[in-house]
Amino acid sequence: MKVAVRYAHHAGIAALFVAAALLGTLTGVMFAYSDDLPEISALDTYAPNTITRVVGKNGQLIGEFAVQRRVVIQYDDIPDNLRHAILAAEDAGFFEHSGFSISRMMLALVRDIASRGKSPGGSTITQQLTRDLFANEIGFAIGNRSWERKIKETLVAMRIEKRYAKEEIFTFYANQIYYGHGAYGVEAAAQLYFRKSARQLTLEEAATLAGIIQSNVRQSPFVNPEATKRRRNYALERMAEEGFITREAADTARAAPVAAAGDPVGEGSVAPYFLEEVRKYLEAKYGAKAIYESGLTVKTGLDIRLQQAANAAVDSGLRRVDKRRGFRKPRRNVIAEGHTVDAFKADRWARRISAGDIVPAVVRSVNDTTALVRIGNLSAELTRANMQWTNRKSPRDILKAGDLIEVQITKTEGRTATANLEQTPLLEGALVAIDNHTGEVLAMVGGYSFSRSKFNRATQAWRQMGSTVKPILYTAAIDRGLTPTTILVDEPTTFDAGAGQPPYQPRNYDRKFMGPLTLRRALEQSRNIPSVKVIEMLGPTQVAAYAKKFGFAQDFRPFLSMALGAQEVTLLEITSAYSAFPNHGIRMDPYLAGAITDRHGALLEERRPQPRDAIRADTAYVLTSLLRGVVQHGTAASANALDWPLAGKTGTVDDNTDAWFVGFDPNITVGVWMGNDEKKPIGYNETGTTAALPMWIDFMREYIALYGDQANPPTFESPGNIVFMPVDRNSGEPLSGESSTAVTEAFISGTQPIKP
Repeated sequence: MKVAVRYAHHAGIAALFVAAALLGTLTGVMFAYSDDLPEISALDTYAPNTITRVVGKNGQLIGEFAVQRRVVIQYDDIPDNLRHAILAAEDAGFFEHSGFSISRMMLALVRDIASRGKSPGGSTITQQLTRDLFANEIGFAIGNRSWERKIKETLVAMRIEKRYAKEEIFTFYANQIYYGHGAYGVEAAAQLYFRKSARQLTLEEAATLAGIIQSNVRQSPFVNPEATKRRRNYALERMAEEGFITREAADTARAAPVAAAGDPVGEGSVAPYFLEEVRKYLEAKYGAKAIYESGLTVKTGLDIRLQQAANAAVDSGLRRVDKRRGFRKPRRNVIAEGHTVDAFKADRWARRISAGDIVPAVVRSVNDTTALVRIGNLSAELTRANMQWTNRKSPRDILKAGDLIEVQITKTEGRTATANLEQTPLLEGALVAIDNHTGEVLAMVGGYSFSRSKFNRATQAWRQMGSTVKPILYTAAIDRGLTPTTILVDEPTTFDAGAGQPPYQPRNYDRKFMGPLTLRRALEQSRNIPSVKVIEMLGPTQVAAYAKKFGFAQDFRPFLSMALGAQEVTLLEITSAYSAFPNHGIRMDPYLAGAITDRHGALLEERRPQPRDAIRADTAYVLTSLLRGVVQHGTAASANALDWPLAGKTGTVDDNTDAWFVGFDPNITVGVWMGNDEKKPIGYNETGTTAALPMWIDFMREYIALYGDQANPPTFESPGNIVFMPVDRNSGEPLSGESSTAVTEAFISGTQPIKP
């Protein structure tokens, strides 16, 4: 003990001598190193790598692109409690010293001597900033803690102090410092750890950020909550000692638990396919460097609540159809891979698990009635009722110990969960929602999972459109003088396909024929033969020309088979085309990015709605009326249960390879598609009605719940030259009296039938 005291005493004396020598020779040292120091004037244009942020409606964050996740803020944006916490924990004398602290350096020297030269330490905030900004120039590297480097650091810090105000230096520091998990600066750290801005931090949260500056990741609340709490309480104690807060406030804050609200792993963007489309546009226009380093802000019309509804609708829709194809043997067995059930870890288990989540689970044991599974630190029991959809009598028939499966959590209590068996669908699906009045894309899903496939089936997949083409050809028919009551005959028909071609014999999906029926009924029931007759009547070339009016990029081939939707289109194209019907014949070009600004807020570009005259307003209204009939009485009648003004069209491609539904209300148009990436059947009887429409209904139900007013629903407004007349639903004949088969039909003025 005496030896230790004597050693420390001698170290203190040595420190005093060194201090005197340091002060006496500082000018000479500065001269010796002056030619080997970095130019600090670069800080005049301080522009660190910052996050490019993509935001949706009301500024909702959709996603970010960055090498370093950083949001640069100004001095006044840093709240007092955070400023004081950082000063107290890191450099309480910051506003008094000139870049370095003799007392701190002497203390570091004593530690250095006592630890036999391992670490000089004792850095002020300005010295820390110097080390971070000019690491290469001053020779800072892991393991290099020489006094030569310390002297260079001090000299540069003094130059910084001479050139910049204290507030500027503190702001540089607050924006530059690394907080772990990819976050740089106090604003990004506040969002990472607490999902709020720096301005909104409580006292204990501010102290937490100040406390973890040193050894950031090791003291992160996501890694070591106990270490986080110790450092937070140290910062609070120092704040009280420095008079920044009262002792009572410090004690109250110390008693609070460490409650990080963020997620270091991250669940990714709520709209990854949408975000990737934005990224590709930005890279093509501004280059990759601008995306990842320049801090652009991209404003879009995406609605996060609708996007979440779209994600859920596609996921549940794909799972619903996939389950009808039966249970598939699990692809992985962790025991067979050499793991033990209790030691195995799934990446998803690192994030929160809540009711409604679909997560991986590993089977612990199976018997005739139950399967015990592990989901991270949760346990669950699957009974026959939890896997009823498999149509198997016993869990033992489909599962064994070690199988990695999917389950949907229905409830958690302590370390116990209740769950239902799920399975990852093999099918793919897509959904697009567009604002009729602006063309803004409100939601976009490009597939089952972005992690499984980056290919965007909403924008990149060219698929045969099936019967979704019929509103296009019936638009041509209405423009050429046909009406909703025009009689078409659904009967076996052979058509001349042209010179050198075999006769064309189209079939209806159900292989049946309905005989004479109105144009309205033909569309509502999606009859193929009447559609081919319309094309033959008008001429394929005339009908194909209408595709350009609706904005399709590729020319439609002018053949009779066009009536069955042999053309290939993207989901975004067909959804945009349909938006012309509720929008009085005006189609707005769909777009993702609205306004783009640089890091200083300067506007780089702004996209405004681009209206395109597609079809006449009166024709658009008649088609809207016809498509409302599809929902009210036709192949999409199940959507009528939503009790909302809706219209749309189902589509099914031969052999059930593609299922579509595109529909709208007065304000938005939504298209959905389901199929396999390979051209093969979805499954027996999986049509637009059975496969795609339920997915669309799920989305629209949530949309109506979020934005609808059932007491005052929107209406499809008719142009002034639309005439309404009661007609017989079956024959189309005008009626003058009451009839059980009467319907009110819409006609363009001058085309209505003459009353008897």
